[in-house]
Amino acid sequence: MIKSDKLESGAAFNAAQAMAAAARTAPKTRGIDNIEIVLLDDSGAKTKLADKMLDISKKEDRPSMERDSHSISSSHLILALGVRSNPAGLNCGFCGYKTCQLLTESGGICAYNSIDLGISAGSACSTASDWRMDNRIMYSIGRACLDLGLFSKDVKQALGIPLSISGKNPFFDRK
Repeated sequence: MIKSDKLESGAAFNAAQAMAAAARTAPKTRGIDNIEIVLLDDSGAKTKLADKMLDISKKEDRPSMERDSHSISSSHLILALGVRSNPAGLNCGFCGYKTCQLLTESGGICAYNSIDLGISAGSACSTASDWRMDNRIMYSIGRACLDLGLFSKDVKQALGIPLSISGKNPFFDRK
């Protein structure tokens, strides 16, 4: 006999795998894949992440980071997506600079990298919904993952998606 907690943990893991595939295959600017994916699938990693979010909240007076740190405690696992900084080479000016070279020299972030991250996160969340997983995109998780060094040094932006299976979505009524 398998009880619900084990079934639900397995379902969350399977959904996270499908989400990672959806994020990887999401359309990207010029077909360049700059996405990195990390799965925080154990209580130690989640605790370390929540502690970092609390630390950022206190140091930078960001109450939403504390709120989010509490809400991820009820998640089964967390999928984190990052995007490597890599100008698209289009000299479009969307980033605020005339050329990609000026953007690179400034240390700024290509607008298309941000768009690619958003499309990947949206695709992952759509997949989570297909699996009936409670989820929410959180910048706070991504920020803490960056501070913890969970991605390569080239990743400058990240988002996190916690997954939960419960009678009530813990990411909905946040205070």
